[in-house]
Amino acid sequence: MNYPWLTTLMVVPLVGSIVVALLPRARGVLAKQVALLFSLVTLGLTIAVALQFSATSAERFQFVESHPWIPAFGISYSVGIDGISLVLIALAATLVPIVILAGWNEADTAAGGSVKGYFALILVLEALMIGVFAATDVFLFYVFFEVMLVPTYFMIGRFGGPQRSYAAVKFLIYSLVGGLLMLAALIGLYVVSAQVTGTGTFDFGALVGIEIDPDLQKLLFLGFFIAFAIKAPLWPFHTWLPDAAAEARPGTSVLLIGVLDKVGTFGMIRYCLEIFPAASEFYAPIVIALAVIGIFYGALLALRQHDMKRLFAYSSMSHFGFITLGIFVFTSQGQSGSVVYMVAHGLSTAALFLTAGFLIARRHGSSLISDYSGVNSVAPVLAGFFLVAALSSLALPGMLSFVGEFLVLLGAFERYLWVGAVATIGIVITAAYVLRLYQKTMTGPLKPGLEGIGDLKGREVTALVPVAVLSIVLGFFPAPLTDVINPAVDQVMTSIGATDPEPEIRSAGATTEGGSS
Repeated sequence: MNYPWLTTLMVVPLVGSIVVALLPRARGVLAKQVALLFSLVTLGLTIAVALQFSATSAERFQFVESHPWIPAFGISYSVGIDGISLVLIALAATLVPIVILAGWNEADTAAGGSVKGYFALILVLEALMIGVFAATDVFLFYVFFEVMLVPTYFMIGRFGGPQRSYAAVKFLIYSLVGGLLMLAALIGLYVVSAQVTGTGTFDFGALVGIEIDPDLQKLLFLGFFIAFAIKAPLWPFHTWLPDAAAEARPGTSVLLIGVLDKVGTFGMIRYCLEIFPAASEFYAPIVIALAVIGIFYGALLALRQHDMKRLFAYSSMSHFGFITLGIFVFTSQGQSGSVVYMVAHGLSTAALFLTAGFLIARRHGSSLISDYSGVNSVAPVLAGFFLVAALSSLALPGMLSFVGEFLVLLGAFERYLWVGAVATIGIVITAAYVLRLYQKTMTGPLKPGLEGIGDLKGREVTALVPVAVLSIVLGFFPAPLTDVINPAVDQVMTSIGATDPEPEIRSAGATTEGGSS
């Protein structure tokens, strides 16, 4: 029997959360140290898995584990990873220790909970994030999908800002509604599989390619898609995000937007496309329209924001429009770009929220843009990292986000020329609000009251360096990502029966009957 690597990846942070929770309440520093240790062990195990992963394997999923769970309903504990799930698990495993290190003092002044409780919840969330990306049983995926709400709810509701209760409840209600729709579709999918195969199943491999009535397929698709659109979030299912981002601690926001929201777009490319290919094709024009609207709506609202956290939230909504667009143009370039963009957005979100969080902590909790000016004169290192984060967000060439955005737009142009052209305009708006934010906060005369804020300390720099290095190194050399992602995307394209458009070459004076040669 092969070693259960994926189960170990989930068990280690889960055990860590139990150890942290059992520590005396007064041992806050020890709780942080133990949480950091377990997160680093998880990261080390993830690296070990990545080194053993074969991008050229003929097997769809690797490190597969399968054990009966509820045999009467065809439910099993089944996990396995392909290139797409591997890079997202790696993203989660990378960001958790960074969040713990950066948020070392985040829970010290929390009115709603203890220090050990906050860091125990982070480790629980890490275990669930790994599980949701690794699940190959659709019911198991749903369980992880829903249970993730619990630690996130408490991280916002107990450790957030003044309006934390409202933001946490709003997040929970939106997510539960999406989850209920997905559960209804999941039950319908089980019934269909029982009718077609004689035995109901939730196994992903068995459900791919199953014959489903076209009208029923469209209905079941909506149950999954709306749940994923809320999680992402995609316009117009986005309204919970600005409140949650504004009230959550910066570290919580990094995990919420940088990783958890990727579950929505991951679910679209994994479950919506492959289980419901005909419905995906039918709804593609509508989804693409929602994505393009989201690109502009999020960017324009970000341009009008006076609060940094809300600006980042609306910016993320715009970025998720690009990711969704890449998925539903049904080209290998677009889908590969979407997955790269998920990773890039996770890194840029971490850089933005953490750098802004360090700045906000020095200003006694104010996230208003108007409360800052000239920061680069007193905190040049902080301003430098903020600039890197800003440039990553606007997808400057040389940053990983540029690779993802370029591939998404290239895929869009391949299939829908005008959609690609319109989406490209959104980049201009992104540059406008990102550069405006940097100009207003970091340059110009120093705002009174900021004279003694101090620059970043060693712990803070240590937390930010890996994010900046990964964004830049992978921006110039994305092959370690794309070599893993592309074979998995090819599998998706084959599974749904999609092919890339043939290039059309026109020459003067020589045309075929169709007008091209």
